[in-house]
Amino acid sequence: MMATYTQSRWSLEDLLPSPHEPATQSYLNDLDALVSMLETAKPSLNPNISNQEFLRLLEIFEQQSSIANRLSAFANLWFYEDTQNPTALNFRGRIDQALAQAGNRSLFFTLWFKELPDESADRLIQASGRHAYLLKSMRRFKPHTLSEAEERVIILKDLDGIEALVEMYDLITNKLVFTLAVNGETRKLTRDQLSVYIRHPSAELRAAAYQELLRVFKENETLLSQIYIHRVRDWHTEAIELRHFARPISYRNLINDIPGQVVETLLAVCRSNASLFQRYFRLKASFLGVEKLHRFDIYAPLASSEKKFDYAQAVEMVLTSFKDFTPEVADQVERIFQENHLDSENRPGKRSGAFCYAALPGLTPWVLVNYAGQARDVATLAHELGHAVHAMQSAGQSVLSFWPAQPLSETASIFSEMLLTDRLLRLETDTSLRRELLAHTIDDAFATILRQAYFTIFELQAHQIINEGGSVEDVCDSYFMNLVEQFGDSIELVESFRWEWISIPHIYKSPFYTYAYCFGQLLVLALFQQYKNLGAAFVPRFLKILSYGGSAAPADILAEAGIDMAASDFWQGGFDILQQMIQQLEDI
Repeated sequence: MMATYTQSRWSLEDLLPSPHEPATQSYLNDLDALVSMLETAKPSLNPNISNQEFLRLLEIFEQQSSIANRLSAFANLWFYEDTQNPTALNFRGRIDQALAQAGNRSLFFTLWFKELPDESADRLIQASGRHAYLLKSMRRFKPHTLSEAEERVIILKDLDGIEALVEMYDLITNKLVFTLAVNGETRKLTRDQLSVYIRHPSAELRAAAYQELLRVFKENETLLSQIYIHRVRDWHTEAIELRHFARPISYRNLINDIPGQVVETLLAVCRSNASLFQRYFRLKASFLGVEKLHRFDIYAPLASSEKKFDYAQAVEMVLTSFKDFTPEVADQVERIFQENHLDSENRPGKRSGAFCYAALPGLTPWVLVNYAGQARDVATLAHELGHAVHAMQSAGQSVLSFWPAQPLSETASIFSEMLLTDRLLRLETDTSLRRELLAHTIDDAFATILRQAYFTIFELQAHQIINEGGSVEDVCDSYFMNLVEQFGDSIELVESFRWEWISIPHIYKSPFYTYAYCFGQLLVLALFQQYKNLGAAFVPRFLKILSYGGSAAPADILAEAGIDMAASDFWQGGFDILQQMIQQLEDI
């Protein structure tokens, strides 16, 4: 009997059974006991500690992390399913506070290890087995680590300081209502519902959707821009003044274990290839029968009507593309549906966008999408389920090294999108539909590569402007000039886009995160080319890359696939593949 797939809200029972309060208290008691065990061992921490005793303490630390991740996952996912639920918000605040206190009490353990003499640390790392990379990573932060008292203050102040302020950004923007006239009917929409019309066949509706997005955000410009200014100043205070990183982005690079020079090379190659996408936008204008695209038109479909995909149809399409790659992966994805770990409904108050939340090794990840039946939604479903595959492949790792570094975190997700697109292109014989599929692929490559690279470039400029005392208007000017460089003369820009930056959540939540997207997309273009060349022989290599999770350095993981991430030629190779796609589109 075939499964029937319908849109639904997820179940969080696998994290905490209902009613969740007794289980929550039990886990908090266990957490307290584990932290107390670590505290009891504090007097014995010295450079001569035995390997056996150190591994015992490391296991306690691992168990503590496992409980903390479970509670945090439940608190976050409950809140995300309805960001206007005061009970869920209260619970999340309570859990955040409890976990911060537990983290502060056990902070001494990681600080002690960071400060060990090299000889002692090397001995313990060699004895640590699968935890070796984690421990090496801790040591990377040694030059930027403060005293225990100072680290405690930062954790406690962040909880009700900058983290609370960034959460306010979420609360404000998730509650925004957008008004759009569609077929003579005035509709009240969430941001995700409005975003559907950004890819609508009607130029008038696309323009109206963008104008409404920018209008509503601009109504909140003072509040949202001030939140960003405080985010930037807080980042500068901690990263530059307290931890003595050379540049604001250096903090993110160390977290990612990506050398600064590699990031500079990546961004430089992206910048030098802006003309490739400008060429595409001119081509797209000719397909749409206009002299030049407007900024509202960059994601315009080439077809005159946007094809709708029933949810069940979309799920079957995605599952089939996984099964074509390997049944092992398709079976893993099926678990998400069988265990009701996917929230696909569109609801007021639900967090916008899409994500995959991998709570613990061995627990099937949770996926959130706001499915509206567009082609983009099908690709998003494939993308987020790809993240889940990554987590399930790395389930053999410790909870301390389960999650991949950010630049590698998009590997399986983008690869999954490409599997879907490749399958559709192979099956489609209609010229106009093939052209539409190729255009969709290039649209997405622009959104994932160039747009994200330029977000990071903007952040570098914005952080400098704000920390040198510049105004919000200066930041707006910088963002608009960023758009001018990005698009050249290939599209028409309007002044209202000067404020678009306050609608970009990543720059608030995770400064300098976005280069991970262009890193991931260009990496996957290279990996997908290997798959096309090798076929089924590539599958074990790819799954092994995913299986590492965060247990090895990105450079070492990629070396297994013959990739040197420091080489500009490697990054250019991704753009060369895109150039071939554009040429293919021109030839249709």
